[in-house]
Amino acid sequence: MDWRLTGDSLQALPQQHLATPGGAIASYQTKVDFTSKLALSRPMPNQSRTVSPGPNTNQVIDADGTILNVPDGWRLLPPGDAGLTRRVKAAGPTWTVKQKRGRRVFSQGVWADAQQIASAKQTLDAERSTDAYAKKRKSDAARREKKQTEYVGEFESAVIKFLAFDDRYQDVSRQLADAVTRHATPVGSGTVARTQRIPVQQRAESAVIAWMRHQTTAYDNLSIPRVKGKRREVRRMLAEQSRRLLESYRKGRDVDAIRCPLQIALQKTIDIEAS
Repeated sequence: MDWRLTGDSLQALPQQHLATPGGAIASYQTKVDFTSKLALSRPMPNQSRTVSPGPNTNQVIDADGTILNVPDGWRLLPPGDAGLTRRVKAAGPTWTVKQKRGRRVFSQGVWADAQQIASAKQTLDAERSTDAYAKKRKSDAARREKKQTEYVGEFESAVIKFLAFDDRYQDVSRQLADAVTRHATPVGSGTVARTQRIPVQQRAESAVIAWMRHQTTAYDNLSIPRVKGKRREVRRMLAEQSRRLLESYRKGRDVDAIRCPLQIALQKTIDIEAS
């Protein structure tokens, strides 16, 4: 079996035989692309890539499915230090490793030349050791905290506006808004409340329905068939159930607090905080 390296593609060329005039067996080669199965022995590290984790620790999978060997002299910079990652990426070619889990994409780090990483870290450590940097960090933290506090207040107000409960249920409205806000707004929570792609009022509505799905229905214990669209269908059905429950509070109807799934869930939240 012969092999050919074409650009970034390693290809196997299985031989087929033909008889020559002299009686000897000659061969011609038919190209078969194995890029999704075989690793490039000498990948060119002169361009930055976004890749996925490979089958081995020193391999990655390119966007086209090609398995690449990590170049000699490179090491993996773990995620977690955004400043260092930016410096390393700016210094030269890198391979950013991302892994998709469900609908979310998680960073697994950045492959880069070891000297490139060491140099960027040394420079950054020197900058971070200064008083000016410490003051900037303190100022940045205060600014982020202020912004987060303002957003929490804005979000909670949006939740209360969405609930629009009757006057007789204002206590329930405040309890629910507080529970949803504390669950949904922390930085890094990954909830719909943290997205900037939709207006805050829509975030508030989605967060309430999501909280109720997990706290007032049997969703977490359901066995949902692994059929495309089925989970979305179940969520839609439970959302309508939650909306009907909320409508009772909006209309000021009599609600049995002992049996109401919303008030039961809120009481559990209070009990957990008290314990």
